[in-house]
Amino acid sequence: MTVENAWKKYNDEELKELEVLNKQYRQFLDSGKTERECIVEIVKQAEEAGYRNLQDIIDADEKLKEGDKVYSVWMKKSIAMFIIGSKPIEEGMNILGAHIDSPRLDIKQNPLYEDTEIAYLDTHYYGGIKKYQWVTLPLAIHGVVVKKDGTVVNIVIGEDESDPVVFISDLLVHLSQEQIQKKADKVIEGEDLNIIIGNKPLAGEEKDAVKKQILKLINEKYNFEEEDFISAELEVVPAGKAREAGIDRSMILAYGQDDRVCAFTSLAAMLEFDKVERTACCILVDKEEIGSVGATGMRSKFFENMVAEVIDRMGQYSELALRRTLAHSKMLSSDVSAAFDPIYASAFEKKNAAYFGKGIVFNKFTGSRGKSGSNDANAEYVAKVRDIMESKNVTYQTAELGKVDLGGGGTIAYILALYGMDVIDCGVAVLSMHSPWEAVSKADVYETKKGYMAFIES
Repeated sequence: MTVENAWKKYNDEELKELEVLNKQYRQFLDSGKTERECIVEIVKQAEEAGYRNLQDIIDADEKLKEGDKVYSVWMKKSIAMFIIGSKPIEEGMNILGAHIDSPRLDIKQNPLYEDTEIAYLDTHYYGGIKKYQWVTLPLAIHGVVVKKDGTVVNIVIGEDESDPVVFISDLLVHLSQEQIQKKADKVIEGEDLNIIIGNKPLAGEEKDAVKKQILKLINEKYNFEEEDFISAELEVVPAGKAREAGIDRSMILAYGQDDRVCAFTSLAAMLEFDKVERTACCILVDKEEIGSVGATGMRSKFFENMVAEVIDRMGQYSELALRRTLAHSKMLSSDVSAAFDPIYASAFEKKNAAYFGKGIVFNKFTGSRGKSGSNDANAEYVAKVRDIMESKNVTYQTAELGKVDLGGGGTIAYILALYGMDVIDCGVAVLSMHSPWEAVSKADVYETKKGYMAFIES
C-alpha cells in the first residue's frame, strides 16, 4: 500500500517538462493573487488557446459543434470552460472543478482612521486563518474601487520592488508577558488586524493630519475619495512573488496555493486538448473558503445555467437533456489536501496521510469528524479513477485530512454531487495550508496535471 516517491521515476525529458510547468505555475500565482486577477489570467490563456466567449456565440446566434472551445465568466470572479465532445452531451461531461479564492484580509467599507498620528485601514479576515500568522509581514493591497459613475479603479500596492508595502504590528516581546499567556486564537484578535498605511501628517493640518495626507495621496494617484471605499473590494495579501523552495529547488513557497494549485493544473490540463470524446468542462469558482455561497460561489446557479446555454447552442436543449447531462457527468473536485508534517505528526494518521512527492491525492471523503459535510465517493467510481490513473502511469495516493476527531474541512464536491453525478475530491498535498506562505512539491504539481489530463480523455 506504499507509494514510491515520484521523483525517482523521472527521466531527463520529464524533469524538463516538470520544471517548465512549475515555472508557468509560479507566474500564474504571481499574476493572480485575487479571484478577479485569476480570471483575467485564465481568460488570457484560454483565448490564446482558441477558446471563445460563449456570450459572443449566443449574440451571433451561432451553433456549437464538436471541437468548439468556449468559456463563460460570471461577475469577473468565476469561469466555466467547455470543449464540445464527439459523444452526445447527454451522456455526461468530464468535469474538473476548483476554487480560486484564498484566505486573506478584506478591507472594511469604512476602514480609514488615525490613532496617535498613525493611519490605519480596518480589515475583516476572509476564510479560515490563524490570525497570529498575519502580523509583522510585508503585505500588499489588491483589488478594485468602483465609483458611483461606474468607473473602476484597479489597485495593486506592494508588489513592485519600487512600491511601499503595508503591515500589521505586534506587541514587542519585552512587554508581552500577558499576551503570550493567551490561547493562540486570542493572541491576535480579529479587530486588531489593522493595516498600518502611514505616519506623515499633511502640512498645515492639525486634526487627523496623517489620515488627510493618505487621502490626498490616494486622490492624486487613484482619483477616488474616502466615500468610494464603500463600493470597493480591496484584499490584503502577502507581498512578494512565488519562490522555489529548498536547496534542491524541489518545492514552491507562495501565497494562495489553496486552491490555485488545483485551479492552475486544471486549466493547464484543459488547454492541452483540442478534441475530446466526452465534453470536457473546467469550472473555477469563488467563495469556497466561506462556504461556496453568493452569486459567484459553487452553490449559485451559474454553472447549471452555463451548461443549459451550451446545450441550447448545440440545438438540443430541454429540461430533461440538462438533467441527464448533469446526472451522467463525472467530476474531479480539485482541492488541496494536508501534507504530512513530521513536526506535527500527532495530528495525522500516517497510513492515511498525504505525502510530498507521492503524486496527486485522492480523498474518498472529506468533512469533519463523522464525515459531516462530505461527499464520500462511491467505491465503484473510486475503482474507475484508480484504473484511469494507473493506465496513464500517474503517481497517486489516497488520504484523509488528519486524525478523525481533530477537525476537518470541506470542498465543492458535495454541491456538484447534488445533481447525482459521481464526484471525488483530489488535488495537491500542501504544507502550512491556509498560512500566508504555503508549500507544495513540484512533483505533485506535475503529477496532478497528468492526472487531470488522464481524466479528461478517459
